[in-house]
Amino acid sequence: MTKKNEKPYVLRAAEFVYLNIIKIKKQNPEMNNIQAFEIFMTTKEYDILSSGEFHDKWFLDLKKNEYIDPITKKKINEETLRLLQVQKDSMIKLLMKIPKLYYTKSHFPLEISQRAFDHLWRVCESYEMWCKETKQEKLIYLNIIE
Repeated sequence: MTKKNEKPYVLRAAEFVYLNIIKIKKQNPEMNNIQAFEIFMTTKEYDILSSGEFHDKWFLDLKKNEYIDPITKKKINEETLRLLQVQKDSMIKLLMKIPKLYYTKSHFPLEISQRAFDHLWRVCESYEMWCKETKQEKLIYLNIIE
């Protein structure tokens, strides 16, 4: 991977979300993006991300490897680690899940669920924008930024 196309560390979580939503859509081709996002919010992968487990496992693996990223083979500096911790904290806060309270009686998402949905959507938009800016359009599947 060239320096220009090297994925920023903060996009790892976005890629995780994006690839899982693609998997849902491929398993359900009739489904639109909104439905796929809603399904994603009921998965164990969402739970892993929203609980902080995604980042915790990543941080643990980095610590074991003396903070050398296995993909880029570069040492991750403390400033980047702090940024990733902020990302983890915001994911936990914004993706908070309250079981069985996803919809109100009128079938509209509760505000907390809508906030989580909106955050996931923005995360996927940022991934697509990076793909477009680095001329990797073949990675764009959901076409959120169109």
